[in-house]
This record gives sequence, C-alpha cells and structure tokens, in this order.
Amino acid sequence: MSWRGRLVGMVLGCRWLISATMLVALAWPAQGLIFGRSKLPVPQWGLDAAKTPTPAYAKNASAVILYDEYIETVDGAGRAVEREREAIRILQPQGRGSTCGVSYDVDEKVNHFHAWAILADGRPYEAEESDFREEGDTGVPVMLSTRKERVVHLPVDVGSVEICETDELLEPYRQETNWHIQNEIPVVFEALEVDLPPGRSYSMAWHRHAAEQPVEVAANHWRWEIKDMPALDLRDIPSHPEWAALAARMSVQWGDAAVAGTENQWRAIGAWVTQLESDRPTPSPEIVSTTETLISGAPDFYAKLSRIAEYVQQDIRYFVVTRGISGLQANHAADIFRNRYGDCKDKTTLMIAMLRVAGISAFYVPVDDRRGVVDAEEPSLLGNHMITAIEIPSGVEDARLLAVVKGENGKRYLIFDPTNQHTAIGNLPSYEQGSYGTLAAGAASQVIALPVLAPEANGSERKGEFSLLADGTLEGKVDSSHVGPTGGDLRAFLNFSDEKERRDAWEHRIAESVPDVVLDSFEFVQPASLDKPLEFHYTLTARQYAHTAGTLLLVRPRVVGSDTLPVDTKARTVGIDLEATGHWRDVYEIHLPEGYVVDDLPDEVKLDTDFASYHARYSVKDKVLRYEREYEVKKVEIPAERQPEFLRFESRVGSDERATAVLKKE
Repeated sequence: MSWRGRLVGMVLGCRWLISATMLVALAWPAQGLIFGRSKLPVPQWGLDAAKTPTPAYAKNASAVILYDEYIETVDGAGRAVEREREAIRILQPQGRGSTCGVSYDVDEKVNHFHAWAILADGRPYEAEESDFREEGDTGVPVMLSTRKERVVHLPVDVGSVEICETDELLEPYRQETNWHIQNEIPVVFEALEVDLPPGRSYSMAWHRHAAEQPVEVAANHWRWEIKDMPALDLRDIPSHPEWAALAARMSVQWGDAAVAGTENQWRAIGAWVTQLESDRPTPSPEIVSTTETLISGAPDFYAKLSRIAEYVQQDIRYFVVTRGISGLQANHAADIFRNRYGDCKDKTTLMIAMLRVAGISAFYVPVDDRRGVVDAEEPSLLGNHMITAIEIPSGVEDARLLAVVKGENGKRYLIFDPTNQHTAIGNLPSYEQGSYGTLAAGAASQVIALPVLAPEANGSERKGEFSLLADGTLEGKVDSSHVGPTGGDLRAFLNFSDEKERRDAWEHRIAESVPDVVLDSFEFVQPASLDKPLEFHYTLTARQYAHTAGTLLLVRPRVVGSDTLPVDTKARTVGIDLEATGHWRDVYEIHLPEGYVVDDLPDEVKLDTDFASYHARYSVKDKVLRYEREYEVKKVEIPAERQPEFLRFESRVGSDERATAVLKKE
C-alpha cells in the first residue's frame, strides 16, 4: 500500500443486492428442511462427476470443481426455483475450506439440501445433521439481517470428492440470475439452464468471457455449457484490479429487462429501481421543517447541498437492517429521519427527500463500491451499494462541483455518496471513480460512467524542516495538509482510533521511510467542514539517519513518504490499478551540520506520461539542502500491455526516493 493508498478499511457497501449464484465456499438454507436425515445414496450424477480425472492445469490448485450445474425453472409470474448440483475434489489440505451450501431469506424457501462425499479411500459418506452449520449474515459488522447461511462441512481430506445438491424457491422479485463462471479454483465442467414458460423471452450478457450461445434442450428451455475454466488467482499479482471485476460471469434476464439492446436493458433495470423506491423519499413534515432550517440563508446552490449532505453524513448513523426485499428497497424517509440510522439506500433516500424540499431533483444510482464490477456491457442488478445523482440546474457553475457527469438528455448530474461520511459533497471516493452505475430515472434511466476526477481533487502537501547533526541524527518537523479522498481517509482513521493507536500507527508508517524514528509529538487539525483540508503536524527524531563513508556523510533528501506502488517483473494479463488520481507535493529542507558542505547531489528527475508525472529536483542554498518533488496520477487503471512503461516509471521513482546526497567536511 503506498502512502497515497487508503489508511483504513471501511465498510461502505450496504448489500444493496446480494448476488445470486455463488460457486464455492458460500452457502445458505432454511426451515423445516432435510439436511442429511433421509439416508439417500450418492446420486448417479455425483458418482459420474467423481470419476472425472483431475486435469493437469489443476495440479497446483487447492481444490477443483469437477461439476457445477444450475437449473433455473421459471413460472408464469417470473419466479424461479433454482437447483444446483456440485462436485468438488480436494487436492491440498487447504482445499478443505472449499465447500458448498445455500442461502435464504424470509421470502425464499429451500426445498432440500443434500450432501455426500466419496472419501479418499473410495467409501461413500452421507452428511449427518451435525455436518451442517447455520449462520447469520455477518458480511457487514453493523447489520441486523434475516438472511441465513447454511454450509456443510464434510469429514474430507485430500483426494475426497464433496457432492452437494440444493433446490430453492427464490425471491419473487428477482427475475435475473448472475452465473459466476470463474472462481479462485479451476472448474472442469459447468452448466446453466434457464427453463422459461411459453411466451417469455430472455436476454443474456457476458463479462470477461466471449459470448456462448445456448442450446434449446426443450421448448423455451435453454442450456449453456463451459469446460475447463481456469482459476482466477491474483495472490501474487501486485497492483491488480478488483477480483470481482476480473472474474468471468454471465447474466440472464427474464423480466422487464429481457429486451433487445443494452441501452434498453439498462433503461428497464433503472425503471424497476425507480418504481421500487417511488414512495420512499416522500418528505415528512419533520423533514421539511429541518431542511428549511438547514438551508435558511444559504447563499448558493453549493451551500444548500453541503448543509444537507453533511446532515445526512453526520447525523444519520450507518446501520443495516434487512429483511427480505429490504435488502433491495429503502425504508421510508420519515422512518429514517425519526430513527436516525440507515444503510446506503436509506441515506440516499433521506438525501433525495431533503433535496426535494430544497427544490433540487436527485435520483438513485445503484453501484458497486469495487471499481470495475458493474460492466456497462452487462446489464444487471449486480452491485452492493447505493449513491445518488443530483441534477445541477442550468446556469449553475461552481468549481467545487467536481464529480459531474452528463446524461443522455444533456442534463448535468453531481454524483455523491452520502454513506461516506468523510468525503465532501462535490468530490467522490476514489474507489468509486471510474466505475459504472444505473441512473434510476424512470423512462430516462441509463447506465452512467462515474467520473474520474482531476488530480487536484485529491492529494497531500508535505513541508518538512530538519536539522542534521554531525553524528547522523535528524531532528525536525513536518506540516502536511490533505484534501479529497486522501483527507477523507485520514478523517476515517481519526474516527476509528484513539490517541495511542494514532501514535503507534503513524510512527510505524513513518518508520517505513525512516528507521529508528521516534515520533516526538503530533497533532491533527480537523476542520468541521469536509471541504477544508485536514492538517497533520508532527515532530520526529531519527538516530543514524545519515551514514558515514570515511570522511563523507550520506543523507537521503526525501525524508518521509513513498509514492511507489507494488510491482514485479512477471508478465501479467490483468490491468494495473493505480488506486486513485491525485497530486502529492513534498518540500523538505535539511539544515546541514556544522563543518559540512554538499559535495554531490542526485540528478533532477522529469517523468511525464499520460497516466502519471513525477518531477524532483535538488538544490543547496545557505547550507540548506532542499528537495522538491511533485507527483501526479492522472488515471486509475492502465492496461496490462503497458507494464514495461509502468515498471520503468516506478523504478525511476523508487530510485529517486532512495537517492542520497554526499556531504563532505569543509
């Protein structure tokens, strides 16, 4: 993680949609079911799957999926029953964590969940009730959810094959399936069938995989098959995009979005969301009164926005309560306002309601907070988060409104995430930039590209003044200011830490650049307004910062902070994630020890590409060694084929960060 990366991990997603069809390691089932009580023999399909030889390409995997088949049987109302059959061979001890199961909520029903194993010695085993484990939904720590998980843990070892079959009545409002065809372990054979009633059509879209045409195995009953899907293993690939953005998948629609044309499909999905949330943002009298008080005397459009935004960000606690469709649908604005808590859908709902009172139009925007997961070419409800698009009136021009997109109708929209309580309105968290979302605006719904902001919208400025002693000790102070998402990350760090944790964390962070450092004092200055820079001031002492070489003294002018990203020279096929656009500026001055002058300085550095630039220079005046550098990142991701250029850039930056000046005695 570079210095410009996120300082803390925050859960901002709210399970806006829990995706269907998870392939391995997850599983979830229900009341009054048979879990291994019926003494059923291993089914023939399972016996056949267990005979599948382990392919050579899976020899280093922890496990391999030999067979995975889904059948979605859709009734006349569009509700589906999903059957899954899966067989997994354990290849290494750590592969025993690869298991299967089923999830359910109050409006779903698991008809059956059976599990068996062919043990390594060839003996069959049927799961007992004690092999099943039921758990609540713990994916978000601040959550109350009725969704349950039931996984099976069979007594298997290396060489065993796990065999599972589930049959589940799905939610009545879900009329699509997301087939996740790639996993962290390889898959030998997988299939999806969608059995539709007469007269019902479907549409399909593929992500990171060439489109495969189905076979009609019966009237309006469609089957897709894929063989030999490699694992997507990113563990040894530095600076990679999100796993879920790279994994191959396919979505099938059989509801209103089962129409021709990608734009039409997105429009149908947005219209469905619009209808789902249509009565949710209705302002109550209490909301009207509070909003009118907040915006009273506001001099301009931005002032109204910022007052409402900071109220929702700071006064409405983030908390998730889901039961059935409430995992998709927000609570009513009046309830959110009265209870003073809600998830991302709820915060967005209250934001829209309060903006309506102010005469400002705003819309729901379902997204995923992992860049690249939502694909403009794959219309789907797949996502985990909700934000808003605020319509900017004609004639309003304000430099503080940075995260602006233009819709197909020519209207401008400010994209804002009210769940992120540390990023000012007008800006946008870095992890959402460069993604896609659905502008849910009824018949005008569309997929929109979330903006990638200019470097000036994010970053830090550090100024350091130090004194170097003849014994190599460095003493001094650093004053820094942080804006945009970088400042937001620091605010989050302060929000979730105490004084000791802050000292320990920052001393450890500085020690990455300055070994044996002691943080003598530190102070954070956090303005109440989120659009003001957050400041951090500290003093430090570092023994043996400079090193002797005979009569010479070697000192590194770049004292603290590193802007390099993790890299390696292995050929890669996935893009390079640059984390965030932004600017990082450093000015460090080191007062030389008595009796020393500069004998040699590192060379000036000038690097300019379309994805980043880096300039560094060195100078000496009045026995003060001065180091200045400016680093700008202009893109959030570059393709894999630019790896050689990226490596050269990072290597040169790293060399500059390590470069030393030579001091000699007068």
